[in-house]
Amino acid sequence: MGAGGAASQRTQEARRQERLLREQWHAARRQALRWDTAGEGEQRVLAQLLVLTARGWRLLVDRRWSRTPAADADMLLVGPGGVFVVDVTAGREPAEGHAPGLLAATKAAESAVASLGMSPVAVQPVLVFAGQRLDASLGRIRLLGEHEIGPVLLSQRHRLRAESVRAIADHLERVFPGYAGSVIDQRPAPAPEPHRPGSPDGLFDVQGLRDAALEGARRAPIEQWMTFLHPDQVALVRRDWSGPARISGPAGTGKTVVALHRAAHLARRTTGRILYVTFANNLPRVQSTFLKAMAPAVADRVDFRSLHSWAQEFLQERGIPVRLHGDKAETAFSLAWKNVGRASRLAALDPAPTYWHEEIDHVIKGRGLTRFEEYAAVPRRRRRASLHRTHRQAVWELYEAYEALRGERGVHDFNDVLSLALAEASRRREGPPYAAVIVDEVQDLTLVGVRLLHALVGDVPNGLLLVGDGQQTVYPGGFRLTDAGIDIRGDRGQVLRTNYRNSKQILDAALTVVADDAFEDLDGVRTSGRRDVDLTYHDGDVVRVTRPTVEAHDRELLDALRSLPEGALADTALLCPSMRAVGDYQRLLTQAGIPVCQLEHYDGRAVDAVKLGTYRRAKGLEFKNVFLPRHDTVPGHGTPAGTPAGTETSETARERAELLRSRLFVAMTRARDLLWLGSVTTG
Repeated sequence: MGAGGAASQRTQEARRQERLLREQWHAARRQALRWDTAGEGEQRVLAQLLVLTARGWRLLVDRRWSRTPAADADMLLVGPGGVFVVDVTAGREPAEGHAPGLLAATKAAESAVASLGMSPVAVQPVLVFAGQRLDASLGRIRLLGEHEIGPVLLSQRHRLRAESVRAIADHLERVFPGYAGSVIDQRPAPAPEPHRPGSPDGLFDVQGLRDAALEGARRAPIEQWMTFLHPDQVALVRRDWSGPARISGPAGTGKTVVALHRAAHLARRTTGRILYVTFANNLPRVQSTFLKAMAPAVADRVDFRSLHSWAQEFLQERGIPVRLHGDKAETAFSLAWKNVGRASRLAALDPAPTYWHEEIDHVIKGRGLTRFEEYAAVPRRRRRASLHRTHRQAVWELYEAYEALRGERGVHDFNDVLSLALAEASRRREGPPYAAVIVDEVQDLTLVGVRLLHALVGDVPNGLLLVGDGQQTVYPGGFRLTDAGIDIRGDRGQVLRTNYRNSKQILDAALTVVADDAFEDLDGVRTSGRRDVDLTYHDGDVVRVTRPTVEAHDRELLDALRSLPEGALADTALLCPSMRAVGDYQRLLTQAGIPVCQLEHYDGRAVDAVKLGTYRRAKGLEFKNVFLPRHDTVPGHGTPAGTPAGTETSETARERAELLRSRLFVAMTRARDLLWLGSVTTG
């Protein structure tokens, strides 16, 4: 067919679609006239929504509509974009008068769909003004004119598949018998759902929908993944807590997903801003992208920040000078070690200055200690080297030498930034700057960092939510929440136990690495490294490749990457234990013509390239395919990462090996479907 013929066909198809739409509109208008107590403008709005039912939407209309002003919402609309609770007004009365009833109806709809595992972010209240042109917001309520309602609803991101739309609408019609399903008369009735064995009523199976939604979420775009949660998770998203709360649980149990939904939920129900904080500086970009996809109406009310970047900005706004200079601070420590530490008794315990730098960073300055007697008595959580008082005196002398040299250079280190911010936040009490603070990966923060975030909201209801898992700690040192003055009482401490991410094969491989490494979580409870986890048991593979040389190993790696299905690189990560290894594999993949996206630049948007970064940089992320080349060699030590505890030559070496195993565990549990483990034989 020539170009002219193709153009003619397109024109004919466009005319056919226009004629069909016109016929649907006239049919919808005739049906809307049956609501004879409704005004003309209200009937036009109803007709527009009826047209949507010809495109797979489901419309439930209040049987009392326009007969009584007591109705909280005129219609419930379910479509690919989610659930919309719609109220229509024909007059020009202020929207505030409709808000309480509409929000109450929305809350009831949220409760109804929560039993299906549907997140509150997929339920939106809409107030339509008949006879007006309008597109605005009143809190969480979308305000639309009658000309805007159709196009806006059709432009919503797709969250629900067709079968979910049908099942949810059927469920709402049963829960709210006062609403009647309405469709265009000319639309043929859908075929009845076949009876499924074990179905409660032959038409609707709550557990079946949950399972189908979960399975579909693994294959679907992020919007659908962010729509369905387990009902237990939805309950946490919507819960009212009387004070600070914590959500913990093993890797893959959906802690971050719950935290993001919680942020959207709180943003819709408060007038203040929500602060969402994590330690890593790449995660806020990714999490912000996810929230914009799942809840665009409130995304601009949630501030996603890394802790240190937020603290620096906070101090600048308060006029507190910050002279952060990592390189100069590092030089100051090197000189302090050379002048004081190298000849002290510390070198006999561990001659590597790194261990003692970490002691200062995470135990002394990280806990905000300012006097030796405080340090002499403090429990050094997650630090294995036994330090007698004389050893602690040597550490304190090293600390004082470092502080003096740093002061001479007039610079701050990262711990100083948090201490300054804590002092400022504690000093000024003009009111909390945020309605709520959500802390993700809380186990990676120092005690001072947690105290700082607690100071922003105190113990107000729903003010502070801490999310994390002690087994996934990738930094030395530790603390208990009670050390920060945070009391998690009763049901304000919740543990998620079902892994939705990893296949059984992948999780078993990861748990084997840390099976012998018991850990202490922020609540002080000692927990076995091999934890009991409930699985959803989807398919997955662990591929182990061992080659005699690095060159042969890397050829296998490239072959495996090239053999992935088209488009799979967008959901593939290659993770390394060190930045040096990241540089090596950046060069290897680039020379092989395989596109690469550094994790430090990744913002959560789909890009057809391998995500490349360190184990630590992958915290809080997940990928369908994860490749870990030369995963079983500890950088700089030549010790297998899985070496059983107790075989190291010193307590500090044992601690270091445990920390490296924890990082490897984190990297392995990023994988959903495929975990590729590469090894090079040494003998």
